[in-house]
Amino acid sequence: MKSGVLSHYRQYLPVTDKTPLLTLGEGETPLVRSPRLEKELGVGELYFKLESCNPSGSFKDRGMVVAVAKALESGYKAVACASTGNTSASSSAYATAAGIESIIIIPKGKIALGKLAQAIVYGAKIIMVDGNFDDALRLVRELTEKQPVALVNSVNPNRIEGQKTAAFEICDALGRAPELLFLPVGNAGNITAYWKGFKEYQSAGIISSTPKMLGFQAAGAAPIVLGHPVEKPETIATAIRIGNPASWKQAVAARDESHGNIESVTDEEILEAYHLMAAKGGIFGEPASAASLAGLLKMSRMGFDFSGRTAVCVVTGSGLKDADTAIKGFSGKFIEIPAELKALEKALGY
Repeated sequence: MKSGVLSHYRQYLPVTDKTPLLTLGEGETPLVRSPRLEKELGVGELYFKLESCNPSGSFKDRGMVVAVAKALESGYKAVACASTGNTSASSSAYATAAGIESIIIIPKGKIALGKLAQAIVYGAKIIMVDGNFDDALRLVRELTEKQPVALVNSVNPNRIEGQKTAAFEICDALGRAPELLFLPVGNAGNITAYWKGFKEYQSAGIISSTPKMLGFQAAGAAPIVLGHPVEKPETIATAIRIGNPASWKQAVAARDESHGNIESVTDEEILEAYHLMAAKGGIFGEPASAASLAGLLKMSRMGFDFSGRTAVCVVTGSGLKDADTAIKGFSGKFIEIPAELKALEKALGY
């Protein structure tokens, strides 16, 4: 049975004797090697960190369990977040498990239905705002400054503390740090957290080196790449449709300190990677998750030599959260037959 992030990595987290050890079994997600894609892309070792296997289906659970537990420790009876989907699902799940209220502020029409469904069934109080994610986050900040409600977006440092444990797990599984870490960048909390985790493991003497942090924003929502906020971000990858990341400065620091890079990938490149990851890797991630592999593909086409290198692509969320994208991308036709073996054999070409 999984012990959960708070127990498993307690010595690295802001846990006290008064912190409730809340868990839904988050963490300890698979690190899956992909020999087929290694061969096709010319990568020495290629792994996918399946954060989609967390309880609510995304990486957010690692940080949320810490944020909600610390909110409980401080006596809060409600938590609130702005969300494009995954944060709302995670916040709602952990709040209901903790017996407190979850308030979700979402941009109207800018959330995948699978994620909205999660917040609904977990019993969250859902408010839609006429605006984008950045408007929603501004409102949540104003609300939590005025009312006795805990803010659980990634501007809450406890979120970053929990999310850094994914970096620990990668090192624990490999016995070392990878040379290259690819991940999507939206609100930029995750690239911040991973870098913090790698640095802490290096300081503890567990690893001798740290990876280059390679983050990828969607081209229509790439404020860090452009160097200025994007007023109306647009991308098929709803989870990273953010025009003014809360952890912008920290993400830039992670990039620079690791001698890495933050670049953009187009929606077309994201969808190509989305289908490749599923068809040849057996991994069904939401579109934003595919930004990591899209970045690797882009670098490969630009001539980067991956031979002899160990690369990890982070799959941040489950494809089931945005099943509409998969269905819309299906260009074939279903074959209908009578319930007879001969008809089945004919349809299959036997």
